[in-house]
Amino acid sequence: MSHLMKRVPKCNFASHIHRVGGLFIKKHILKGSNASSGQKMRTQALSQVGSKSVDAFSYVIVGAGSAGCVLANRLTEDSQSTVKLLEAGPKDTILDSKLLQWKIHMPAALTYNLCDDKYNWYYHTTPQKHMDNRIMYWPRGRVWGGSSSLNAMVYIRGHAEDYNRWSKEGAAGWGYEFCLPYFKKAQTHELGPDVYRGGNGPLHVSRGKTKNPLHQAFLDAAQQAGYPFTEDMNGFQQEGFGWMDMTIHKGQRWSTASAYLRPALSRPNLSAEDSTFVTKILFEGTKAIGVEYIKNGEKKKVFATEEVILSGGAINSPQLLMLSGVGNADDLKKLGIPVVCNLPGVGQNLQDHLEVYIQQKCTQPITLYKSQKPLQMVKIGLEWFLKHTGDGATAHLETGGFIRSRPGVSHPDIQFHFLPSQVIDHGRVASQMEAYQVHVGPMRSTSIGWLKLKSADPRDHPILEPNYLSTEIDVWEFRQCVKLSREIFAQKAFDKFRGPELQPGEHIQSDGEIDAFIRQKADSAYHPSCTCKMGHGSDTTAVVDPQTKVIGTENLRVVDASIMPSIVSGNLNAPTVMLAEKAADIIKGLPSLQEKNIPIYKPQTLETQR
Repeated sequence: MSHLMKRVPKCNFASHIHRVGGLFIKKHILKGSNASSGQKMRTQALSQVGSKSVDAFSYVIVGAGSAGCVLANRLTEDSQSTVKLLEAGPKDTILDSKLLQWKIHMPAALTYNLCDDKYNWYYHTTPQKHMDNRIMYWPRGRVWGGSSSLNAMVYIRGHAEDYNRWSKEGAAGWGYEFCLPYFKKAQTHELGPDVYRGGNGPLHVSRGKTKNPLHQAFLDAAQQAGYPFTEDMNGFQQEGFGWMDMTIHKGQRWSTASAYLRPALSRPNLSAEDSTFVTKILFEGTKAIGVEYIKNGEKKKVFATEEVILSGGAINSPQLLMLSGVGNADDLKKLGIPVVCNLPGVGQNLQDHLEVYIQQKCTQPITLYKSQKPLQMVKIGLEWFLKHTGDGATAHLETGGFIRSRPGVSHPDIQFHFLPSQVIDHGRVASQMEAYQVHVGPMRSTSIGWLKLKSADPRDHPILEPNYLSTEIDVWEFRQCVKLSREIFAQKAFDKFRGPELQPGEHIQSDGEIDAFIRQKADSAYHPSCTCKMGHGSDTTAVVDPQTKVIGTENLRVVDASIMPSIVSGNLNAPTVMLAEKAADIIKGLPSLQEKNIPIYKPQTLETQR
């Protein structure tokens, strides 16, 4: 996840807010059988604020991130529904210009915002006792587009069996046959539609254009090591190595703000705000009726006649639930928070992907090292600004792969991202030499963590305890990741490029030495999830039901990566967009799309690892 452009001083511009003025909800636009209940809720809302003017909308969505932007678009397709979208961070544009906010929209500049607390919640975990007590950095988007405005733009759906597993874990109706149509509905793939790809959706997906020879060397080396080439790791065959899909369109980052939010801003039934910090869900009994928020230092309220929908992500959504009295009753009482609903699963089941970088010095000047020199960066920047092409138009993670860690594993549980550069400290330190690396890590770790409130103050970040590497199998799988990566880098395809191993280093050989290296160097792949787990009502750890409704409450949903029952085998952005697409149909009362009997690759034998 390299960056090519040097930092420039931050610019502060007055934000321009697209809003719907005053009270928008009127009796005649309340839908069908919901009209009387909606009017009753509006009356309740009015009673709370006396004679003051009231903000009231059909839906209030908290968080304009990967899920929130999708919902704002899809729910306002119905002109009878009004939506208020609230985002704590700023817009992803300056004076409505993407070019003025180039650090977000130039794909190669991604680490500027990944490490900038203006657009990022800038979370940190507790000291990890199984990782030399290191405190891990967790960037999370706080801007229009959320983490889709910060991420490496890798579009990976996960494996079909991830969604079939969700169904078995209590998320009825979320098997692969019900999820694939929503992946396709969201997507326009530049290679055109097929049984797995979409061709008419808002989210543009493309393949890399740089043609760096190290990418082809990586693919060749993987095949020399005995792994298959796959044409589409989001299609029939995830297993193998191939070209990555990316959410990049015409050389620009294609976040959910670009794909879904901006096209909907002209609709009169959408009011989207930025720099709006939601502090509490408003309840009458167990019924959510709106939210309280702070804007320009002033405390305000907005009411929902239909539903409040949390789309803040795997940290913010459970945090807001707990701040509002929905969570483990004992924990809430200790902080003096009145209990609305005792739901012990809130903040539990925290899952993430860890990864480590295996780095090799390159003997030829073909990596991105020279691209980070000042004169070359100016040249790259000018080409991008003028034509949106060149080294600025990609995140450079253009090849990757999925393999099985050992015999007996039914589908891939290790993921690779290859990069023709060297990353140091989340990209905050420039590359030191000509080098290439592979990001590698297990996909379905068994270490489960949690998050809890630090205090009743919404401004305090919650306590994040991912509990990394707490099981023996997780340690073993990570050791495999290092060994299998080294095996690929040792293949003939890299002979003309291969210099000394930089990380772990050739002196690291024994299992104990490899384990120590992992404890010292592994880091989050930025995929926190599963903290508001979806499941059936009898599951005491579930937070939302398969309709995404918060169990034990009314008119309250969560729609984001927090509701995943378990983490998927891949990056999380594409699945989060899919979740929101599917949830939008559920909210609208539409039957789920479904595609049966879609063929999925299975290994010829499970007796071997490859």
